[in-house]
Amino acid sequence: MDGAFGNDIVQMIIHAGPMVKLVLLILFLFSVISWTIIFMIYLLLRKPKAESVTFLELFWDDRDIKKAYRASEALKYSPVARLFRAGYMEFNRFRKIQTSYAGGEAGGLKGQGRERDGNPDAPVAAGRSHQALMDNLQRSLSKAAIDQGYRMERGLNFLATTGNTTPFIGLFGTVWGIMESFRGIGLKGSANLAVVAPGISEALIATAAGLAAAIPAVVAFNYFNQRISSLRAEMEIFSTDFLSMVGRQFFRNSPSPQTGA
Repeated sequence: MDGAFGNDIVQMIIHAGPMVKLVLLILFLFSVISWTIIFMIYLLLRKPKAESVTFLELFWDDRDIKKAYRASEALKYSPVARLFRAGYMEFNRFRKIQTSYAGGEAGGLKGQGRERDGNPDAPVAAGRSHQALMDNLQRSLSKAAIDQGYRMERGLNFLATTGNTTPFIGLFGTVWGIMESFRGIGLKGSANLAVVAPGISEALIATAAGLAAAIPAVVAFNYFNQRISSLRAEMEIFSTDFLSMVGRQFFRNSPSPQTGA
């Protein structure tokens, strides 16, 4: 019975009009591209969650940013690890600049802003260095988060377009097929069910094909969008925690402003 039904569908497609066949070809291409994108995004999002959990556990258990950076290099799929690497590289760049500017004084979290003996302007310089570091880190982390979001969302727009447009493309094919069927009925001068049914059934295939292309695309779009939103939230939380940790360490190792001359 299933084989007969499948053969009937094939025969209806073969006997459909040229416009309906064109619509079915367009829907077939939409469907093939959508399934390709679904497969690619699935592979892209399969590892990030597990790798992000691994990285966060390692980072917060040890809190050694150099060790965390070395470990993060092996985590190629985690957006949180990529975000951390961007922040770490910006921190290292800033530290090298500050070290060079200070004429060889120790830089980084422990050395930046250290007050020189007899230099009352050192606390002010430390505050400026602290603010400059936090601003640079914030910009670097924000840029990295945006880049990771674009990378993960690649292809989602096509899935949304498929889900929104293919039902209407299929409906257009159906309307056109029904118009052709009624035109044929008018030319033959007969309107019994045996004449009307085959043409209408052939036309309705376009609507079914449109829905078959749209439903998987909509389901996949919603699922992937939820996964990406979860990863985005993890990146935002990590960015806030990372900035707070750097700020606390920098402040702890910087001199307090002196009130007396």
